[in-house]
Amino acid sequence: MNLNEFNSLIDLYFYQAKKQNPQSIFLEWLNPQNKKRFTWSETSSNIYKLAKIIKENIVDRDRCLLVSENRPEWLISDIAVMLANGITVPAYTTYAENDYRYLIEDCQPSVIIVSNNEMHGKLKNIIEEKDFIKRVITFEKINSRNYKNKYLDFSSIIESNLLESDKIENLNLKRTSPACIIYTSGTGGNPKGVILSHGGILNNLEGACEILRPLINKTPIFLTWLPLSHSYEHTVQFAQIAVGAKVFYAEKIEKLLDNISEAKPTIMTAVPRFYQNLYNKINMNMKKQTGLKAKLIKATIFLGKKELLKQKMSLSEKLLNFIVNVLVRKKVKKQFGGNLRAFVSGGGALDKEIGEFLNAIGLPTLQGYGLTETSPVVSCNPIQKIKVETVGPPFKGNEVKIAEDGEILVKGENVMLGYWNKKEDTEKVLKDGWLYTGDIGEIDTKDGYLKITDRKKDIIVSAGGDNISPAKIENQLTNSPAIDQCMVYGDGKNYLVALIVPNKEFEGQKEKINEIVGEINKNLTLLEKIKKFYLINESFSIENGLLTPTMKVKRNKVIARYKNILENFYKN
Repeated sequence: MNLNEFNSLIDLYFYQAKKQNPQSIFLEWLNPQNKKRFTWSETSSNIYKLAKIIKENIVDRDRCLLVSENRPEWLISDIAVMLANGITVPAYTTYAENDYRYLIEDCQPSVIIVSNNEMHGKLKNIIEEKDFIKRVITFEKINSRNYKNKYLDFSSIIESNLLESDKIENLNLKRTSPACIIYTSGTGGNPKGVILSHGGILNNLEGACEILRPLINKTPIFLTWLPLSHSYEHTVQFAQIAVGAKVFYAEKIEKLLDNISEAKPTIMTAVPRFYQNLYNKINMNMKKQTGLKAKLIKATIFLGKKELLKQKMSLSEKLLNFIVNVLVRKKVKKQFGGNLRAFVSGGGALDKEIGEFLNAIGLPTLQGYGLTETSPVVSCNPIQKIKVETVGPPFKGNEVKIAEDGEILVKGENVMLGYWNKKEDTEKVLKDGWLYTGDIGEIDTKDGYLKITDRKKDIIVSAGGDNISPAKIENQLTNSPAIDQCMVYGDGKNYLVALIVPNKEFEGQKEKINEIVGEINKNLTLLEKIKKFYLINESFSIENGLLTPTMKVKRNKVIARYKNILENFYKN
């Protein structure tokens, strides 16, 4: 299969569907209240049926808003929209009514696809107001009410007979055609709609398949739990198609470990926050061990890091490494279903210590780098040569260079077509075909691996004009099991302070947190040291608007909420 030869993601799907056993299960939702399975044949049939309805309600390149939790109907809808020559606009289920209003007024969708009553509740007022919304398709039956024939539910669509004449063939799509508009998660200000092309995502899949190839020896199994409305997981679903995977959709994040045991995934993709929580959980359990168990764990980590760094081992170390493989690493892998070949980390910077630890204990973790604007992956570590302090070599579809001020620039088919309705914003970041990422980095001369060293937008500039990276300090603080979340503050100030959310077991233990901060300060430069901190009991969450749906802290929102506390640090 040569991904260069496909004109669209539609071509890719139907090519793969013809190759697969039509009766083998392709998509499965691990929701005990709503168990769903779709074979390849059923998936294709449902795509055709849904595309026919959508086609009747749009003109070419009309937008279709998709608001749903991860479930099989998500992929079916996404492909059906594109087959009907529409543009999918995915939206997070965690948005409030005003967030949806902003998106709907910005992209003006002709069709809205929504999963259930809860999601519909946030949208119904807007739907009633906007005349440009011609059709609403729901995955589940919603509360009865007179909706003037505007509504259709998914089950009634797929229960109809599929005629040959119903099978749309979209031959108009080109690699330059828009496939989707994905709104950035908005860590500062309103989200921007990033227009990604069919060719951009296909180009990205070439690099993704190269990373996946050594990890696959039979039908790969994926467990999808990151929101499909995020560009990372949105592209992962097409990588799943490209490698002919079986796809499980997690029930919900609280049931993730149970879902992992049930699905037994070959590959899992996640954001750094997931790995940080995993690291703290495993680390705390390991520290409780005593005697021989404790010695074996210590040896596992020590020898695992040596193996990772390709350092020479003595004969006795090789023997001990074999023993801990059986006694420790095998047991760790079993907790993740037993078949896991690799975790893939993206959507933010993975702390080096966490990366080394996970790889050392038998959970290979491949850190990558990307942006929504690059469809989204720019680079990723390959399994055969992991360098945890880097984000791996750039994918072949990218050209990457470092500007004079250290900013990472990217050029290639994977770069976005632009921001929806935002010409000035597009021109600020796209110059002569180069995307200005806003990230600072370097490329090592030996292997050509990319390393992210900072983020332009998140740099704190002290009163003395010094540039300080808050992320570096925050990572060190949250690597402590006692600290769940934190945010460092000090732009334009003489010193740094921090807001700290302690782990529940350490709530109220200010002296203990003070000790931890003191220990971390010893490893920081004078400018980076935390002089004062404040413990808060409220976690940063998606629900309270302090976290993006991909679990990044919304600094501007946190600062606004705790402005008085932060400013009081500087009054004495």
